[in-house]
This record gives sequence, C-alpha cells and structure tokens, in this order.
Amino acid sequence: MRNRLTVLITCSVLLLASCQTANGPAVPAGDLPKPKVALVLGGGAARGFAHVGVIRALEQEKVPIDLIVGTSVGSLIGAIYANDVSSMELEWTAFLLEKDSLFDYGMFTAFTGMGVAKGDKLEEFVRSKVPVANIEDLKIPFAAVATDLNRGTRVILDKGSVAKAVRASSAIPGVFPPVDHQGRMLVDGGVIDNIPVSVAREKGADIVIAVDISENVINFNITNMLDVMLQSISIMGAENAKFRKKEADVLISPKVGDVGMLDFSQKKRSMIAGIEATQKVMPDIKAKIEEWGRKKAALVK
Repeated sequence: MRNRLTVLITCSVLLLASCQTANGPAVPAGDLPKPKVALVLGGGAARGFAHVGVIRALEQEKVPIDLIVGTSVGSLIGAIYANDVSSMELEWTAFLLEKDSLFDYGMFTAFTGMGVAKGDKLEEFVRSKVPVANIEDLKIPFAAVATDLNRGTRVILDKGSVAKAVRASSAIPGVFPPVDHQGRMLVDGGVIDNIPVSVAREKGADIVIAVDISENVINFNITNMLDVMLQSISIMGAENAKFRKKEADVLISPKVGDVGMLDFSQKKRSMIAGIEATQKVMPDIKAKIEEWGRKKAALVK
C-alpha cells in the first residue's frame, strides 16, 4: 500500500513538472508584456465633451494611453491631453471652453471667404492651451486626421504645428475655410474618416480603444444655412463611422445622441456620459490588455 502511494505521488510530481516545462508557470497579470494602447477620438463638435469623461475614466483605472489619434473635435481634445496628460486639467479647460472661444463668425467672412467663420480663434485657442509648438514635442504620441479637399484623400498630421493640425482636422466645410497646411488644402477629417482606427493600426497600436460620438443624427431643428452645413457633416461622419468603428478592439459609445453639434450647454452631462460609457466597457478593456499580454508571453517562450 505504501509503495503504491509512493508511486502515485511520484507520478503526480513528474506530471506537474512536465506541465510547467511545457507551458511555464502562470504569469501574474502585473508581470505580463504591455501592449501599445491607442485611444481614437471621433468627431462630433460639442458632443466631444464626452471625450473628456472617457479620458478621465481611463486615467482613474490606470489604463495606459500610448497613442492618441483624433478627428475634428477628437483632435482638439486629444492634443490638449497629449500635452498635459492630466484629466483634471483637461476637464477644467473643457468647462472654460465656450462657443465663442472657437468660432469667429463675421458677415464679411461669410460673403468673401469659404466659411462663415475664419478659424483664427480655434487655432489661437489651441496655441494657448498647448504651449509646445510641434506635435513631435507632445508627451503622448499624437496624430490628427484631416481630408485633402483637392484629392479627396485622408491626411495624417503627426508632425509640425499642433495648432495648425487641429485647425485643419476641425475645419468643418462651409463653417471654417479650408486650411493651407503642408502643401495641401485641408478640411475636417470627418469628411473621410470620422473614427480613424486604421491610422492607429498603421502607427503600431496593438489595442485600439475608439470613442464614437456620432450616434443619432436626427435633427428637426434646421433653420438656417449653418444648421444645414452642420447636419450634412454630421450625417457624413456618422455614415463613414459605421464601418470604421468595427475595426476597434473596444468601442466606447457615450449617450450624447441628443446633444446638438453646437450645444455647449451640455458639457457636464456629456462628460458624465463619457465616464459612464467607459466604466461600462472597462472589464472588456482590461481583459483585452491581459489577453494580449498572455499571448505575447506565450510567444516569447
């Protein structure tokens, strides 16, 4: 009986040892390789205050952000955060931001230019909040997406002036004039790619967290030319986002579908919607990061 027990124990030890040799001991989650995580912020004008809430929730949960890619308002919020890397400062800046901080309307501009606003205020606002001149100097790697109006192609702005890149990415056709930048005539990135997940992939992202604020384009309060232009770009952005967002590893969709494109009175509610939507998918985000780490660790062996 004793001999039989000894044989059984010996076999068990040998079996356990062979399993550890084949697969290795379980690696604690904290010791796993870390993926390159990209945050992709979509366009949607005033709905972009939800991006602030998303970033706050990610920061609170210590989710790493190794790359930020933004279109339109996503480029604005993304650039400010990429410079300071503080959700508290970003939130404070957002609360101070008003429509007049960005839109410099003028009758003369509307009749003689290619937009009802000049865009100078938008660029100056970025300069005041992002003191570094060039994208290369931001603390987090960053890219803004714009559209080449002449060629109808996507343009990735990841070098040069931060303020000019954000202005170009946010140049809503008809509202702001096209921006002459880096030898191209550029307009809002939402015309061609409202949720630029593919840009994040091209820049080496292992995991892409995308934020979609284009949900629900229904609007029966269209009374002037500006409303027509904003509604048109909203529809365009929502349509191309339908396909782009499917490429993300995790999609965050804040409930801001009833917020108007220029409704700056819903800042707090939009931020809260961003926080809530992020918290809802947080288990999925952490699971994706751990899953990537375990697969990478297994390949190394």
